[in-house]
Amino acid sequence: MPAARRRRVAPVVVRLRRLPNPRFTGLGAGLFATATMLFFAFLDQLLFDGAPLVYGLLFLPVSAVTALWVRTADLVTAPIAVPIAFAIGVLPIAGGGEGFGGQVMGLVTTLAVHAGWLYGGTLVAGVIASVRKVRQMGRRQIARDAAARGGSGRGPAARTSAAPNGGAATGGAPRTPHIPRTGTAGSRSARRA
Repeated sequence: MPAARRRRVAPVVVRLRRLPNPRFTGLGAGLFATATMLFFAFLDQLLFDGAPLVYGLLFLPVSAVTALWVRTADLVTAPIAVPIAFAIGVLPIAGGGEGFGGQVMGLVTTLAVHAGWLYGGTLVAGVIASVRKVRQMGRRQIARDAAARGGSGRGPAARTSAAPNGGAATGGAPRTPHIPRTGTAGSRSARRA
């Protein structure tokens, strides 16, 4: 068997890799989800007379895409941003009476009646964000183990063995001794006065 055996990749995976792969910040993910859900709510109001089923069905893929497109450092924001986007986006289809109080009552009623969609989308975003985080932690651990075993010069084991002074993590440079500042706190306060 050849050492450099190439794995065949499914055509679906090849097509998916060609799709855009943006990385949103936490705020960007929230804005994306909110803007998308507002757009879908207006579209739902226009085409389906504000059917909550259509809105809920569209919320699930928006939750998934938001969790997939948020930066790894901001993964925790995806399950937080999508319920907020659901609540803001549902305003156009919530109904309600006249005035501010009627609109708030319509929003609260819609959120209560369609909480299943809200929980479902939040669960989708939470599961995707959790899986991404676990995979990232696994990749970091593998890289850390490889650096410790391989002696690549970048891992903590390589820095410890190369450093004088019993393992200072300075990349092999000797540590300079600590030189205390001259003067005392009393003399500094006397100079300020």
